[in-house]
Amino acid sequence: MIELNKVEKSWVMYDWANSAYTLTVTSTILPLYFKMIFENNGGAATVSTAYWGYANSIATLILAILAPILGTIADYKGYKKRFFNIFFIMGVISTALLSIVPSNYWLIILVVYIVTAVGFAGSNVFYDAFLVDVTTEERMDRVSTMGFAMGYIGSTIPFIISMAIVILAQFNLIPLSVISAFKISFIFTCVWWTAFTLPMLKIVKQVHGIDIEPSIVKNSFKRIAKTIKNIKSHKKVFLFLIAYFFYIDGVDTIIKMATSYGADLGISSMNLLIILLVTQFVAFPFAIIYGKLSEKLQGKKMLYIGIIMYTIICIYAYFLDSTLDFWILAMLVATSQGGIQALSRSYFGKLVPKEKSNEFFGFYNIFGKFAAIMGPFLVGIVTQITGKTNNGVFSIIILFIVGGILLIKVPEE
Repeated sequence: MIELNKVEKSWVMYDWANSAYTLTVTSTILPLYFKMIFENNGGAATVSTAYWGYANSIATLILAILAPILGTIADYKGYKKRFFNIFFIMGVISTALLSIVPSNYWLIILVVYIVTAVGFAGSNVFYDAFLVDVTTEERMDRVSTMGFAMGYIGSTIPFIISMAIVILAQFNLIPLSVISAFKISFIFTCVWWTAFTLPMLKIVKQVHGIDIEPSIVKNSFKRIAKTIKNIKSHKKVFLFLIAYFFYIDGVDTIIKMATSYGADLGISSMNLLIILLVTQFVAFPFAIIYGKLSEKLQGKKMLYIGIIMYTIICIYAYFLDSTLDFWILAMLVATSQGGIQALSRSYFGKLVPKEKSNEFFGFYNIFGKFAAIMGPFLVGIVTQITGKTNNGVFSIIILFIVGGILLIKVPEE
C-alpha cells in the first residue's frame, strides 16, 4: 500500500464510504428485496429482472443529461464542492426513504431507487473530477486504484452486518421479519455512507478551475458548444470516450445485473450474498495490482487486459448452470472490476486540461451513463424475449469487443 497524504486519504475515503451503497443497494440487498416484493405480489422472476434493468436505464439517462451541464458549471472555482454536496445528500436521503416505503408498493420502490442512483452517480461525477485536485499526474494511477481497492474492503463491513441481520431474520433467530431486516440494512448504509464522507467534506478542496464570471449558466452552455466544436483539438480525449462508452457499459451492466442473474439461475439468496462478499475481498488486492502494473506496462495496456478478461467472462456466463459456475464467474470479475474502472478514471484524468476537469469529466460520465442505458436494457429485453437470462448476459459481449477495437485507435499519451 502506497503512502497517501492527508488530502489523498480524505479523497480515497469517499470510495470507502459510498461503496456501501454500491454493494448493498445496487448489487445485492435491494435487488433481492425488490425481487422478493415483486414475486410476493404475483410477478414472475424474469420480469422482475427486466424491470430492474429498465430502472437502471432510466436513472443513468437522467444523469447522462445532467452531467455535462452541471460539470461545466462546476468548473468555476468553488462550485465543484457545492454540486458534490447536493448529489451526496440526495443519495443519502433517498436511500433512507427505501426503509419507509410500504413493502407492497414495488413500483414506488423502483422510483425511489432511481433517485438514489442519480444521487450516488451524480456525486461521483464531481468526486472523480476531484482526482486532479488531490494528487499529481504521476500518482494518479496509484491513488485512483487505491480508492477502488479501499472501496472493496470498506463496503464489506456494512454488507456483512446487513447480511447477518437478513440471515438471522430468515431463520427466526432475531425478533424481526425479513422485510424489516432488509429495511434496517438501508438505514445502516446511510449511516456508513455519511460518516466516512466527512473527511471529504472537510478537507478536500477545489484547486483547479476557472474564474467566476457573469451569466454562469449561459456561458457554461457556450463552453460545452465550443468544446464539441473543437473536438479535433481534443482528439485523444474524445476517441478514448467513444471506446469507454462501449466497454464500461459492459462492466456496469454486469455489476448491476449480477444478483438478478444469479437468482434466475436458482442460486439461493444466502449463496449470492456470500459469493459477492468474497468477490469484494478478492477484488481488493487485484485493484492494487492493476495500479502497480500500470507503472510498468502503462495504464492503456492494463485496460486491454481488463477488456479481454470481461470478454472471457461474458462467454463463460452463457454456459452457467450451477452455483460453482457462478463462483468461478464472480472470481473472474473480481480480478478486473476495480482495475479497469480505476485506470479508466486516471487515464482520462491525464488527458484532460486540469482547469476544465469538471467539464471533461461531465463528458466522461455522460458517455459512461448513456452507455449504461444500453447494457441493462439489452439484458432486460433479450431476457424477456428469450426467457433465458444467459442470453441477456451474453448479448453484452459485443460492447467489450467494440470498445477494445476503438481503444487501440486512441493515440498514446
